[in-house]
Amino acid sequence: MVRYKKVEDILKIMGNLEQVRNIGIIAHVDHGKTTMSDSLLATAGIISYKIAGEALALDYLDVEQKRGITVKSANISLYHEYRGKPYVINLIDTPGHVDFSGKVTRSLRVLDGAIVVVDAVEGVMTQTETVLRQALEERVRPLLFINKVDRLIKELKLSPSEIQQRFVEIIRDVNNLIDLYAEPQFKNKWKVNPVEGTVAFGSARDKWGFTVPMAQKKGVKISDVIDAYNRGKEGVEELAKVVPVAEAVLDMVVKFVPNPKEAQQYRIPKIWRGDPDSELGKAMMNADPDGPVIMLVNDMRRDPHAGFVATGRVWSGTLEPGKEVWLINSRTKQRILQVSLYMGPDREVAPRIIAGNIAAVLGLDKARAGETVVDMAVKDVAAPFEKMHYVSEPVVTMAVEPKNTMDLPKLIEALRDLSIEDPNLVIKINQETGEYLISGMGPLHLEIALTLLKENYGLEVLTSPPIVVYRESIRSRSEVFEGKSPNKHNKFYIHVEPLNEDTVKLIQEGVITEDMDPRERAKILRDQAGWDYDEARGIWAIDENINLFVDRTTGVQHLREVKDTILQGFRQAMKAGPLAHEPVRGLKVVLHDAIIHEDPAHRGPAQIYPAVRNAIFAGMLTSKPTLLEPLQKLDIRVPVDYLSAVTAVISRKRGRIITVTQQGTVMRVLAEIPVAETFDLAAELRSATAGRAFWGTEFSRWAPVPDSMLMDVIKKIRERKGLPPSLPRLEDFIGP
Repeated sequence: MVRYKKVEDILKIMGNLEQVRNIGIIAHVDHGKTTMSDSLLATAGIISYKIAGEALALDYLDVEQKRGITVKSANISLYHEYRGKPYVINLIDTPGHVDFSGKVTRSLRVLDGAIVVVDAVEGVMTQTETVLRQALEERVRPLLFINKVDRLIKELKLSPSEIQQRFVEIIRDVNNLIDLYAEPQFKNKWKVNPVEGTVAFGSARDKWGFTVPMAQKKGVKISDVIDAYNRGKEGVEELAKVVPVAEAVLDMVVKFVPNPKEAQQYRIPKIWRGDPDSELGKAMMNADPDGPVIMLVNDMRRDPHAGFVATGRVWSGTLEPGKEVWLINSRTKQRILQVSLYMGPDREVAPRIIAGNIAAVLGLDKARAGETVVDMAVKDVAAPFEKMHYVSEPVVTMAVEPKNTMDLPKLIEALRDLSIEDPNLVIKINQETGEYLISGMGPLHLEIALTLLKENYGLEVLTSPPIVVYRESIRSRSEVFEGKSPNKHNKFYIHVEPLNEDTVKLIQEGVITEDMDPRERAKILRDQAGWDYDEARGIWAIDENINLFVDRTTGVQHLREVKDTILQGFRQAMKAGPLAHEPVRGLKVVLHDAIIHEDPAHRGPAQIYPAVRNAIFAGMLTSKPTLLEPLQKLDIRVPVDYLSAVTAVISRKRGRIITVTQQGTVMRVLAEIPVAETFDLAAELRSATAGRAFWGTEFSRWAPVPDSMLMDVIKKIRERKGLPPSLPRLEDFIGP
């Protein structure tokens, strides 16, 4: 059994990167990630071995303990010995619920390996696929832990051969996903193989587990596991002593997860925007402790005593207190006040943290998740890390106000803090009503935010019912419209059209971005999305809702001088479309010509903004405008007898069944359903199946609201926002 080491011992080992591993635990909700973390913590002596599996130690928020789900990602540095050699394993336990998938994305950016936990009964679920895909996109090597094997014995009463067959099915499903999502150079190398020892089997709650090589070495077979359960508690405890789960998992991690030096060789070219052959690139690829400081912040947490703590990975250099650093995104200088490492909810102060490790830093309160922190000496040549790509986006909104009006300043401050800690929680002020709006990934995401307001800030709030967020879009191309400035001295000639699906996909996947080289971007759009090369080179902007602004003008005087103002007008128009003041999505805005007044006094924002907006809105109103609603993908497992009940619920909710497959006595139903129909979905599915169904959800896509419902939905949104009931007319934007 491994001994718990003091912080000084852990720091000493951290200095030798060959003995460091950065890993995460990822899974579908309720498959046992945090229970697994408990067992690993107990082995390191950080929590009592007796309560491991029940303590949920890394769920350190009250709301996590009460609900039994992980909301935040939690860090800890573990000490482990493998073949007589000491190792430090920097571990992050991540959320499994789809509403918190943004936390998973941010955690994976700083990790090199991920233990994919799969429930032996439920198998690979929707969120398993999502988190595995996210890991592979970040070049994070997956290992597999098949958990809750006790359920196959106690609940399903399977024979040894049937249990092994179940293992084979899960391993096959995981490898199919690796085959589907991994890059060519990693496909075969990273497929999990029980014979090699990249798959572990066990029960995190009962604290036992083994890989095939470990089982062979210790003489343990599946029949022995069944026998242990037949003997009751004593038998299971004996099994846990012979094959402790922590030994199986941590040995697997040490053996197969690359150390930071190895991992940074192939990860840096993918996740960093700079030149890997530059001095900075080489320092990061070699995890050089003597190189310039380069750190990526993946998480911001508010400490009630110390303020904001920036957590992230040091890719180059050594973090030390007193050092001045530059924040690339925030464009500001800050001083490191303290560095430390995480031990669950606690931070242990350290004199320094070297490249390749995960650190907590005080003094970087201006940083946000995704920030690149660099040495002042390289601030003018350092490139930022690639933007993180989230698998979901905020689709549900509610208005909040304090019960006590005196608490309004406190609420504003608390909402600001929450949005810093969780960038997927979007806070806005409704200018018409003065309401504070919170947008999140789903109802649970908002519910947790409200709980945190109460528990951490002592705020009681009143809320509106959750509202689904829509997007405005178009279905055809418009003619060219003239947009005039109020003083009639500036004119813009613009047409709009829907972006094709290939372009949308390239933007969503981060293949093309606003700040990449225009020629490289144009070449990709020409080859992969059918664009004209010259038009693609004229892209001026790509906004967060996948709208493009393209310049196709030639020789327009003063155009460059007002470019930024034109783009601000474009972005304003995209934030609130003409139908219902909802954000616009999937629009290509093309500027054909312009007349711009030579005197800067006559071409300020008050003139340019309305001229650009009016031409865009005129185009939208004449191009079959529509609303897009968010759809969720449903992955339901249910006994055959309840299949018709499940399909009835889905069809009643405007859902669409994609596939139905049979797996033994269980039917797997894949379906899509509008988010607007999901608020009571859990209760309906439980009722219709007598609680026998289990399911997962994830954001699927945006789809047009059915024409039969469109005007009614628009009317309700306009009414809610206090807008005039009748839609704007073309004449409102182009005038005489």
